[in-house]
This record gives sequence, C-alpha cells and structure tokens, in this order.
Amino acid sequence: MSAEGSAADVLRQHVVVLGTRGSTLALIQAGLAAEALRAAAGMAVKIEIIRTEGDESIFSRDRRAGRKGLFTSELERALMERRVDLAVHSAKDLPSELRPGSAIAAVLPRGPVEDLLITKSPMRLESLPPSATIATSSVRRRRQARWRRSDVRFVDLRGNVPTRLRKFVASDWDAIILARAGLERLSFSAPSFEFEGQEFFAELLSPQQFVPSGGQGIIALQTRAESTAIASAVDHAPTHFCLRAEREFLRLLQGDCDLPVGALALSVNGQIKLSAQLFTEQAEPKMAFASGTDPARVAAEVFSQIDAG
Repeated sequence: MSAEGSAADVLRQHVVVLGTRGSTLALIQAGLAAEALRAAAGMAVKIEIIRTEGDESIFSRDRRAGRKGLFTSELERALMERRVDLAVHSAKDLPSELRPGSAIAAVLPRGPVEDLLITKSPMRLESLPPSATIATSSVRRRRQARWRRSDVRFVDLRGNVPTRLRKFVASDWDAIILARAGLERLSFSAPSFEFEGQEFFAELLSPQQFVPSGGQGIIALQTRAESTAIASAVDHAPTHFCLRAEREFLRLLQGDCDLPVGALALSVNGQIKLSAQLFTEQAEPKMAFASGTDPARVAAEVFSQIDAG
C-alpha cells in the first residue's frame, strides 16, 4: 500500500472533530464543512461547540483585545490543545496573523461577497430620510456608507444575525448593514425576507463601492501546521488563492477590524485580480488594483499603491 493510501485509510478511520462557535450561523457553516469532508474523503465527522468570547458584553469591556481575536482565540486554543482537529471560521473573522503552529488547511467555495442594506420598508441607501440612522459596528461599513451619504448617523450593532434583526425590530433605526453570505446561509435573501413575523427589505450594495472585508463569504478550516492534509480533499484552490491575496494585503497593511479597509480578490482565467479600498482622514477612499498569478506579489503591489497614495 502506498504512503498516500495508508494516510487516507488512517483519516477515514479517525473521527475528525470540527470546532465551531455555537451560533446558528456558525453551526450551519460547520455543517457545510462536515458534509464536504464526508463527501470528498469519506471521513467520520463530529461537531464540537466551543464557547468563545466574541459577544457584546466581553467586547464592550475590552476593545483592546481586537474583535477578531475574541471570535477566534478559543477555537484556536482548542485546536492547539488537540481537543479539535479543525476549527471552522468565517474567514473574515480570522486575524491576518494566525496563531503560531496553525495554518488554514482548506477553504470551501466562496459564497456571496456583498453587503446588504436591510430596511423595514422598501428603501435604498440614497432614499433613506435625511440624517437617517444606520446600525453597524463595522468601521469599514460606516466610512463606506458615509462616503455615499454624508448626513447619515450610526449606532453600534453587535450579536449574531438573529440578535441583530431583533434589535432592529425593537428600534427606531432606519437601516442596518449585514453580510449577504451569512443571511443566505440562514435562508434569508434579497430582495425581501421575513423573520419572526417582521418583513425586511434588502438592497445589494455594490462591491465596487462597498468593497467587502477580506475573507468575506469564505468558510475557512484551520488546523495544526503539521496536519493540513486532513482537509486537503475539500480545499477549493481558486478561493484559497484569493483568500491568500486578501490576507497578505491586510497583513502588510496591519489592518484587520480596526481599519476602514476592504479587500476583494477574484480568480479570473487563472489570474488573481485584487482590489482594495482604504479610508483615511480624506472623504474619498484610496483605491488600488493589481493582478497576477502569485497571491503574495499581487498583495504587495496593491499595498505599495495604497502606501504610496
């Protein structure tokens, strides 16, 4: 028997434990990863819920920890302590610097990348009333929305998707902004959907103007650096190359959740086309674009344009 065949047999005999947060969306994404592993490699898979500190009360007490770290640190700890074999993340929640000794073993095919403006009656960003209130805690989304509508006001909005929708129902806010991928994985989609008796309307925000967060729409499987083969059968190479470019750009910029920055890479005919958007003190954002076959080089070119600007 070949070494590759022996390794595959060992993986099939081992119950692969997936670590995930306990929200409905996180469990759905872990379920998608589990289905992919079972279908592609015939693995036995178990899902383990790991409690994380990425909730409203913890983050409000210590913003210095960084929002991404709060969402992922407990999953990474469980991974390195060998309590789980793979940690399932929304890739946009992962800091650009992973915990030492870990790696992104695989990513699933990317979902939708866009943001959605959610309202309680049919409206677009341009048709919101003067001095409208939009709820979002994302500094990127705030700067993008204010770029298009300088009069809007913002309030913080945290929690999982159902929690955010419930807060919206109970408020007098005019709109909230959410990621399309998460909503669609929860079976909510544009142009309208219903949740707990309330109808919502969704405007698709152009990813050319509202450049999404790096990794948005991607489910990433993180593992220990020596164990990346465990998920290789489900890795979607074009999506992984795009994620590498986006994450390398953010690493060079040293920008995760605390900078108003967007990064989106597309795979087109074997090339990576990376666009980035950064807001500074100026009203107009810095924009940059590069393409090529090497994710690191493309990211470095986009970074050099942003840095020079």
